[in-house]
Amino acid sequence: FLVDESGKNECEVACFIKAPETALENLKCKIVNDISSLVVDDSEELVSNVISIECSDDGKTIPFPINVAIPFTSCFRGNYREIVVKVTDVNFQSNYLTPISLEGYQGNHKETFAEVKIYQLGVFSVLSCLKKQTFTVPKVGLSQKLSVDSRISFYYPPETFSSPAPMQLKVQPIEPSLVSTLKARHDMYHAVVSASALVYVQHPSAQPFNSSVTITLPCPPNPEKKREEDETEHARAIRATVKRVATAYHPRAVSASLRKNGENLSDTLKLLGHRNKEEGWKVFDDVIIQNARNGLVSFELNEHLESFVVIRFSFLLENTYLLLFARALEEAVCSTMANVILYRKRENPCKIVVLLSASKELTCELQNLHKEGYFGPPEPTQQFPLREGEQIHFRFRGNIFASENGKDFGKVYRLIFHSQRKPRLKLQIKEVDEFGNHSSPHYKGTAVFYKITREMMTKKWEQPLPYGEYQHQSPLCKLALTLPKHEKLINRPRSTRRISSDSSEALWDNLLYWLAEELAEDNTSLLALCLPVRRSVLQLVRLKCPDNLTHQIYELLCCWKKTLPRSADKQQLLSRYLRKSGRSDLSEELCFKWQNKVFT
Repeated sequence: FLVDESGKNECEVACFIKAPETALENLKCKIVNDISSLVVDDSEELVSNVISIECSDDGKTIPFPINVAIPFTSCFRGNYREIVVKVTDVNFQSNYLTPISLEGYQGNHKETFAEVKIYQLGVFSVLSCLKKQTFTVPKVGLSQKLSVDSRISFYYPPETFSSPAPMQLKVQPIEPSLVSTLKARHDMYHAVVSASALVYVQHPSAQPFNSSVTITLPCPPNPEKKREEDETEHARAIRATVKRVATAYHPRAVSASLRKNGENLSDTLKLLGHRNKEEGWKVFDDVIIQNARNGLVSFELNEHLESFVVIRFSFLLENTYLLLFARALEEAVCSTMANVILYRKRENPCKIVVLLSASKELTCELQNLHKEGYFGPPEPTQQFPLREGEQIHFRFRGNIFASENGKDFGKVYRLIFHSQRKPRLKLQIKEVDEFGNHSSPHYKGTAVFYKITREMMTKKWEQPLPYGEYQHQSPLCKLALTLPKHEKLINRPRSTRRISSDSSEALWDNLLYWLAEELAEDNTSLLALCLPVRRSVLQLVRLKCPDNLTHQIYELLCCWKKTLPRSADKQQLLSRYLRKSGRSDLSEELCFKWQNKVFT
């Protein structure tokens, strides 16, 4: 087996390879998750790392076949999906391999592995795909129920095809909640009641139909109609009694009333499909769809359709809206509603985690982050649709930027969305300018996120991150971010002293600071000093030194001294104010220090 370094000081099992020892010596394996967008298509879900296996020596020949086992984790498989291994070559040509084993052990390692036998090297990934069912229609005809859903059946009468015709089918179920979501977003779809599964059919021989094929599939009935039928059944006995009593008096009125009460809601069923992707969706008005029991519908088809769906609606809907609904439905089944989460470490706000989460798992994901010590704000973004393999690029603006390794700040970062994987990045943030946001106790910045669709990506194995400003693209969303400012330790007593070549000025600075310390010990207020200074000066001093009374008194004494003319007797004036403030003791001590030139 080969072990690949993930770049995070920990080893990760990339895959296990069973091959002759001489072959193993020439194989090189690495994890290349940065290119995962290039290996998935619609209706495919990545459930493993993306593994690159290549030969380290071009001159050596690998004795194929060899066995490769790739670890994977699949959460939502269901009856409609299956696990396959996708092999992609350098020209982006892909093959799908059915695993020969999904064992939970490889040697001493307990995990779920998809083991396949390979005949070429390339890029390997384990995917959850729609289950493919293959069968051949003989000349004598065939009645086929699908293994993924036995309610879906195809009946091919004898001589439908001139020769045996192979068929390949996939079924994409449509959840009722998906239809409800589309109706909630767009009022024009209000008439839609339900939709059948999306059925994809491949007809490789392309033989024309000699007779019509009967298709049966479930399409949920109108719940209101079912409710009305239940109420009708309950009221039938009562109405029968009323009819017997009232017929003798008002036969016409009772007859009309019964007809009115017996009316049911009538649904309309339409088949939509397309012969090929280039042609697009079409409404087949000439196809008659019949209701069967237990929510099943059936219809006859006399031509091949690559995909089709039956839509039930409660009142007449224009074909234009039906086509729009079919396109929206096809796009919605390939999309997942997701949110971006940006949380900070509680004990260290400089450490953040950014991740993509499916909206249906958001609550669980937030609980897991709380257990890891990550909390908001900011709160997660509003939900938005993402297809498998689409990317979210983000960068930081304002007075905050980030780094993945603690060194390279200001880069663009990338998260690749895969519905069954949890893409996340752990970053360190810091301020751009430590003197910025001076009026706030926090540094402020914004994380700006951009959505990159698969169509916007270039098909190259090297996928560098852009460093541009995304001028031609509007942001998908933004998250405001704050970072607490560092507490700066400043030795204010020394820094606030005036340095002067005049010895008398130096003496006064020392005397004033000594006086401020003595007054602060008794919590003397600034107003109690009775100094002739303006109120604005008092306010300025408090703002300048909000948490230190000694510094406040010292600054106030310095401001008062500045207002005096040079010829003024500062010692005599200050002694007078001290006596006026009730501090005769300090007045006498100040006089002694001044006369004896005591500086400390």
